Amino acid sequence: MTPVSSHSPHGRSPLRTVQVLGGGNAASGAHVRSLAAGLVARGVRVTVCAPAEADHTYGFTGVGADHVHVPRSSDPGAVAALRAACTNADLVHAHGLHASFRTVLALSGRHTPLVVTWHDRARADGPRAHFLRVLERRVVKAATVVLGTTSALVDRARRTGARDARLAAVPLPGTRTPPGPEDPDRLRPKVRAELGAMGRPLLIAVGSLERHRGYSTLLDAAHAWSRLDPVPLVVVAGEGPLRGELQRRIEDEELPVRLIGRRDDVPDLLAAADLALLPSRWEARSPFAQEALHARVPLVATDAGGIPELVGDAAELVPYGNARALADAVVRLLDDPDRRELLKERGARQAATWPTEDETVAQVLSVYDELTRPRPLI
Repeated sequence: MTPVSSHSPHGRSPLRTVQVLGGGNAASGAHVRSLAAGLVARGVRVTVCAPAEADHTYGFTGVGADHVHVPRSSDPGAVAALRAACTNADLVHAHGLHASFRTVLALSGRHTPLVVTWHDRARADGPRAHFLRVLERRVVKAATVVLGTTSALVDRARRTGARDARLAAVPLPGTRTPPGPEDPDRLRPKVRAELGAMGRPLLIAVGSLERHRGYSTLLDAAHAWSRLDPVPLVVVAGEGPLRGELQRRIEDEELPVRLIGRRDDVPDLLAAADLALLPSRWEARSPFAQEALHARVPLVATDAGGIPELVGDAAELVPYGNARALADAVVRLLDDPDRRELLKERGARQAATWPTEDETVAQVLSVYDELTRPRPLI
């Protein structure tokens, strides 16, 4: 791939960009940090507009970007702060629906090119769902280019009115070097002992404890695993509003499931796991699915959203909300070591097809160059 220069052919150097992030989920926050690091390394001036806590979490300033605190969307000063931060930008790149909508408002009356990345689909029911569709239409019609992390998101942007929608290259941050712990053979028994999974299969799920993650279905499926000998332990890493409800079910139904809260050692958990589980109703480019395949852990996931496109034939896919199908897929894999080995090999091959951080930065920079190149006079 031919490297793209941050130096504009008409002498404007360096390119000045603003990256806009709202509250940000883990995937979009990590992506913006990775993108900022790569752009700065190529001579681009990068300002990240995000709440202060996002900089504390992802360390944008630590990779050479400037950070401007822009409050969350509920703060009336958010648009004014964003408009001031974008004053001298050659190009603005917003991530996520709410951050993109605020950026559209902030750039009103200006001709600054706007790139929007959709990392996931905004979800809601009832009147709020209609409100989100209105925001989507406003954003895609104002954006110069919309980048979607899955083909489904690109198609959605086009149906909603985008004039230019493209598939985004989005890596799993850290793919420049092999993921996972340095000594998994040493670490595996230590983590399994900590979790209480010695002498029994360990199943790992990671994600916020919210309705769309499908954890109610996971608990339904766990009834079937309770009859196995030895009984597998399901460990769920994450926090969210459903924690109390899920914990009550686990205790009342005596399920072999542990909620361990938010963790920053997911690679270590995967190194200890026999299977990874992703029962979500919708995922775009799931970081957990990518981490599982990178770590050569067999994955059982729902055939929803962008998951099939992401994993190909390297995972067992089941319908969302079907506890029997999920339970049966897990039981079959636990009983079939050859199938588990096959999925490990397929996972490694599939992971090798995903873009690296360097390739992602090169793609984004080529879009920036295209949008900031001067138009020939007619």
